[in-house]
Amino acid sequence: QVQLVESGGGLVQAGGSLRLSCAASRSILSLNSMGWYRQPPGKQRELVADINIGGSRNYADSVKGRFTISGDTAKNTVYLQMNSLKPEDTAFYYCKAVRLGVIVWGQGTQVTVSS
Repeated sequence: QVQLVESGGGLVQAGGSLRLSCAASRSILSLNSMGWYRQPPGKQRELVADINIGGSRNYADSVKGRFTISGDTAKNTVYLQMNSLKPEDTAFYYCKAVRLGVIVWGQGTQVTVSS
């Protein structure tokens, strides 16, 4: 029943930064987890980062040290701060929420990193 709306995608040069936002329609404290996935052109969707209730975080090896996932309970929003961006980070990025075993996806937002 939760709805997710992503924002913050766009075009950025290699080495630059971008922050994605995922706004949920209900308290993120009512969600078991939220996360970010991405799908590069011609490839399968893959996990980027997620955050569980209690604050534990997981990251794909390819983004460790560069990306940070965080949550703001007052705004019902999860963020993905992306630094030191590389052309290989170019993908369509999707927000994901899990509540009581049900998975909900946002509509996605495009991130393009130019060389």
